[in-house]
Amino acid sequence: MRILVADDHSLFRDGLVSLLEAAGFEVVGQVGDGASAVEAALRLRPDAILLDITMPGVKGLEALRQIRAAWPEAQVVILTASDDEANLFEAVEAGARGYLLKNLNADEFVDMLNGLARGEAAMTRQTTARLMARFTQHGQSHPVSPDDLTQRETTLLELMVQGRSNKEIAQTLSLSENTVKYHVKHILQKLGVQNRTEAAVQALRIGLLKSDPPT
Repeated sequence: MRILVADDHSLFRDGLVSLLEAAGFEVVGQVGDGASAVEAALRLRPDAILLDITMPGVKGLEALRQIRAAWPEAQVVILTASDDEANLFEAVEAGARGYLLKNLNADEFVDMLNGLARGEAAMTRQTTARLMARFTQHGQSHPVSPDDLTQRETTLLELMVQGRSNKEIAQTLSLSENTVKYHVKHILQKLGVQNRTEAAVQALRIGLLKSDPPT
């Protein structure tokens, strides 16, 4: 597996690179700030990106959003000392494929990365349990409402309801098609649906939009 490491603490970064290489991973790059992480990720296209949350300039979560917007297939794993639940939930909602704490032992850390190569989320059982509890509670107590979508997502959803293609939406909103694909995927996830038609019906049913769904 080809890995990019992004962390602003050089001593930790060097130790992590040594661990990864000893475990048989190929480290294709290492950077110390968020902007460099975005540039290196899009240039090198590694199999996985280990991304710290707290870095100078562009923060880790914003770097995650930028990477995912330009490259939706990116496998970004947050590697952080922060046990803050808000960071965890925000990272997952932004498309992170994993969330690992820096206090993991080396064997468990390597196992998580090997699982990522098999298509598994790089998360401990404890982290997964916290996510399950959060989303179960959210689903029971907080049905989807207009406040759950950003203004950009609502605008994009309106264009989806009109039957516009990703290319047409990209031209209308001055976005790249990859960015549109990322937003569409996120909208479908928020609405709990599988395709655009279901999204339109769901949006109309719960009062997100006033347009007629496509036939």
